[in-house]
Amino acid sequence: MRQALGVGVLVGILCAVMGSYLIVQQMAMLGGAISHSVVPGLSLAYFFGWNLAVGAFVAGVLSALAIAAIETRSRLKVDAAMALILTTFLASGMMLISLLRTNQIDLNQILFGDILSVRPADVVQTLAITGVILVLVKLFYKELLFYSFDPLGARASGLPVNVLYFSLICGLTLAIVATMQTVGVLLAIALLVGPAMTAYLLVSELHQMMTLGAVIGSLASVSGMYVSYYLDVPSGPAIALAAFCAFALAFCFSPRQGLLTAAYRQARQSKR
Repeated sequence: MRQALGVGVLVGILCAVMGSYLIVQQMAMLGGAISHSVVPGLSLAYFFGWNLAVGAFVAGVLSALAIAAIETRSRLKVDAAMALILTTFLASGMMLISLLRTNQIDLNQILFGDILSVRPADVVQTLAITGVILVLVKLFYKELLFYSFDPLGARASGLPVNVLYFSLICGLTLAIVATMQTVGVLLAIALLVGPAMTAYLLVSELHQMMTLGAVIGSLASVSGMYVSYYLDVPSGPAIALAAFCAFALAFCFSPRQGLLTAAYRQARQSKR
């Protein structure tokens, strides 16, 4: 339980930071496309005896680069490119598992996660990934902020936008790799965008969004883990639903944008 708690908190922080960039760039589904695309890398890594995280990282980065290539070198929009690459990589992964006979991979755990099965090595790996990402985000915060809100302006000012894009993709893929053990690759998008979306409804600055999102993501991971433990339900779906519950509360009761708070303000104004 201590290991699960540690990983849950670390993943909540990491996913909120990277997910904030996805939300402000309106590219939330990119996280879903990459998370589904790591499956062929897992199969190949298992077949060749590599670390599964390495295979997942390489496959995720390749899928993001393929999406960018289709978008920039054709008339197709990014949503169409993501849909094609997501399904192609996922199908390729399932085919490779069958052809390479790597059925020993616990697909249920990889696809949907099992936070209670984490090992000390998983905690160390997640801690290392989280530490590296947070340090890099701190060092290049201004550049990433400028690029996220105004990519054309960033390019005009001389910033290496291609390097920044590739760096964000690498960071996003590392976050997904770290999240595999917790909620699985199919539900990683829940932790990537859920806490960040919740924070987006409550604060206005990117750094505040990251901080509040990290708190919400950690709480969602821990509360989902306890629900999973006591109700004997899968941990991945429990954490994903916990993240949604936090968003639903913010959606209804956010002081500035809440659905019910807005209705309450209108009712008061009508009475006047």
